[in-house]
Amino acid sequence: MPSKRPTISDIARAAGVSTGAVSYALNKRPGVSAATRDRILRIAAELGWAPSSAARSLTGGRAEAVGLVVDRPAREIGVEPYFMQLISGIQAELADGPTALLLQVTDNAEAELATYRRWAAEGRVDGVLLVDLRHEDPRVRLVRELGLPAVLLADPVDRLDLPCVWTDDRGVMTEVLERLAALGHRWITRVAGPEEFVHTGIRSDAFTAAAARLGLDGARIVHADYTDESAARVVREALVSAEVPSALVFDNDVMAVSALGVVRELGLSVPEDVSVVAWDDSALCRLVRPALSAVRRPIAERGATAVRMLLELRNRSTVGDRRTSDPDFVERHSIGFHPG
Repeated sequence: MPSKRPTISDIARAAGVSTGAVSYALNKRPGVSAATRDRILRIAAELGWAPSSAARSLTGGRAEAVGLVVDRPAREIGVEPYFMQLISGIQAELADGPTALLLQVTDNAEAELATYRRWAAEGRVDGVLLVDLRHEDPRVRLVRELGLPAVLLADPVDRLDLPCVWTDDRGVMTEVLERLAALGHRWITRVAGPEEFVHTGIRSDAFTAAAARLGLDGARIVHADYTDESAARVVREALVSAEVPSALVFDNDVMAVSALGVVRELGLSVPEDVSVVAWDDSALCRLVRPALSAVRRPIAERGATAVRMLLELRNRSTVGDRRTSDPDFVERHSIGFHPG
């Protein structure tokens, strides 16, 4: 069994002084001699003592932590490169300072809300990063009620009154459609993520608008849940339907890789029969064969910018919305000419 957290009483007992003397020493207040303070601090370090975040909060101190809750199944997080890139950007920004990242994975919305309530009550974090913004998202009201500083990793929509860090998905979606249309594709299916997410709607609106402007009457949208299983199901249905798409545009890399297997199972080839585009370039896109054409977004930059904004908020600075650098469309070997 792990040993219990050492207390001020434990330090006082080991040092042979009062708890008041320990408090003076640990909080760098007058009341003890320099020699006694040094001895108390040495014993505290030997015992592994550290102030609790709740205690720091009660005395107006900082928790020196920022929180991130990812409300996705743990298995999905394990194979989703997006979150690893995001966390790498956050960690890179925090690396040279005293602030740590507190990460929690939940499997339903209520558990996520409960986590924010607990963190606020215990003074565990100085603020939170909110990902996967939903329509009428209850988290926005909750963090306001809790007085918890927060930054949204989302487009600034609906006057949410929280600072946002965002990336222009509309422009790159238009670029993808224009390139596929130039290659002769008219029947293009977008395999989108869950409809509840705001970013899904933004990409879908851009897809629909670009398709209408380009005269792509065969463009349509279907939804999956970012997993390989759901992608395999909707791709199989699309490729055996009466209106077979000549190109598929996916909302993440995992679904696009899954589609390659389905295409082969049906006796088809990429890109000769079906072109494939992934969203969020990753090692998966580069390593599969054929290598996947993909939208490369500045995900690590997004994470670093978001945590920088949150630390500014913690310091009572006024923080406005910030836009990252623009995404790129990286062409590889999974798209090709189609006669129409």
